[in-house]
Amino acid sequence: MHIIQYPHPTLRHKSKPLRRVDAELQKIVREMFDLMYEAKGIGLAANQVDLPWRLFVVNAKSDEGDADRELVFINPVLSRGKGSDEDEEGCLSLPKMYGDVRRSAQIVIEAFSLSGEKIHLELDGMLGRIVQHEYDHLDGVLFIDRLGPTAELAVREDLDDLERRFRTQRELGEIGSDKQIAARLAELEAEYC
Repeated sequence: MHIIQYPHPTLRHKSKPLRRVDAELQKIVREMFDLMYEAKGIGLAANQVDLPWRLFVVNAKSDEGDADRELVFINPVLSRGKGSDEDEEGCLSLPKMYGDVRRSAQIVIEAFSLSGEKIHLELDGMLGRIVQHEYDHLDGVLFIDRLGPTAELAVREDLDDLERRFRTQRELGEIGSDKQIAARLAELEAEYC
């Protein structure tokens, strides 16, 4: 498992709700946390590791020694966005790119934990922003989609570089075709969704 980068097609895939949690999924979640910590991230969505499920993990302090801060959100639903707040964001799938993104200042999230417990949280601040960012991933939305025209121009060269790298990886056979990726995602959805 590894973190995929823009413009990999799975990043634009609308994730499907999970119907079951088993030992394999628990192992995958642990690997997601490990990858996130290794990359010095604070959140990671399933489609960032090439999986089609409505699932993301968060540790706002990125402290792998503090398991109490680890949050897993399965089949999340966001509601009651209030206010507006703009702050800088980045993304592990868009390395070294940053831009100011406007998000709701407060949100409510409902989801399930890895142990099947219902989660209901009212969030604001950094944790609220992280959750909204990761939730966007599940719908195939990247933070660059929320940038204004000037900020988008500022990252255009970096995006072009990632697109060239992706084309080269495809030409070398390191990344499958869109059709192959779609077939693999469909298999994973059939197994868990």
